Amino acid sequence: MPTVLRMGAYRLFFYAGDGGEPEHIHVERDDNVAKFWLAPVRLDRSGGFSRSELLRIHRIVEEHQARLWEAWHDYFQD
Repeated sequence: MPTVLRMGAYRLFFYAGDGGEPEHIHVERDDNVAKFWLAPVRLDRSGGFSRSELLRIHRIVEEHQARLWEAWHDYFQD
């Protein structure tokens, strides 16, 4: 599970087996995990985050979208 970014309490990562899916990032804090597509940035699913926290996370993903996209393509070599 390569960690791409840490922002405060959040860890942004993807799973090594995610390469068959479109570009996305998982975000976790404690036992909560959300998945965001990267192009365009949108929530796919969430487990345990409040609506306001998901909006905060969405902004983080948007702010770092280029870096996350690049990390995805560097890792999966496509």
